[in-house]
Amino acid sequence: MTVQQIRNATVTVEYNGQKFLIDPMFSKKGEFESFGPAERNDRNPIVELPMPVDEILDGVDAVIVTHTHEDHFDQAAIEQLPKDMKLFMQDEADAELAKKSGFTNIEIMEEGVDTNFNGVEITEVDGRHGYGEMAKAMGNVMGIIFQHPDEKTLYLAGDTVWYEKVQENIDAYKPEVIILNGGQNQFLEGGPLIMGKEDVYEVYKAAPEAAIIVSHMEAVNHWGLSREELKKFINEKGIESNIFVPDDGESYSY
Repeated sequence: MTVQQIRNATVTVEYNGQKFLIDPMFSKKGEFESFGPAERNDRNPIVELPMPVDEILDGVDAVIVTHTHEDHFDQAAIEQLPKDMKLFMQDEADAELAKKSGFTNIEIMEEGVDTNFNGVEITEVDGRHGYGEMAKAMGNVMGIIFQHPDEKTLYLAGDTVWYEKVQENIDAYKPEVIILNGGQNQFLEGGPLIMGKEDVYEVYKAAPEAAIIVSHMEAVNHWGLSREELKKFINEKGIESNIFVPDDGESYSY
């Protein structure tokens, strides 16, 4: 298994000979509006891609869109992804958006139901995109479990905070590698929308033997946790051998 951090929540996962592209955001720096109101009002994305789109797409067998917020499935990705590319999406509403954009090979996931894609078993699991009323406003999101007898089990948590379902997912699937969205993105009101450093620590305590990769950092204007602060936190906790904070373009193999 090879996981490459691209930018924001965009990662690639090479798993048992299949290459999955997760949550593609291909816009050039500053190409779309800021999210907010937030502490910063920079146009998004706030950094460039670390490599050309053609390089990102090279060898991709399928795309997984955990939800269709613009920083996970933007107009640039809609325009540049091949329209016959296999898309895995969480529900009919997200699939309908893709259909209207011309995509023809869409599969809707169902929570807890295994899907076999060229020998790789992928399973949708639930997430919660924030707290209280804000979570309701942000809508449905999903995570994905990847399984194969010759690979370590991978849990890609997606845009979620730490809550009981994440613990249940870890208990049920016992992932050996976990990808978290951990930039503590938030608006001026409503609280964090995804994990912050304390959430990352809760995941570590739930899965102390797992390798944890923290994605979704310092790429869109409403980020709340920097790589530097997270690295300092994990060093203070003495868990730097378990938790990895990649720069854009960085890869890990297991």
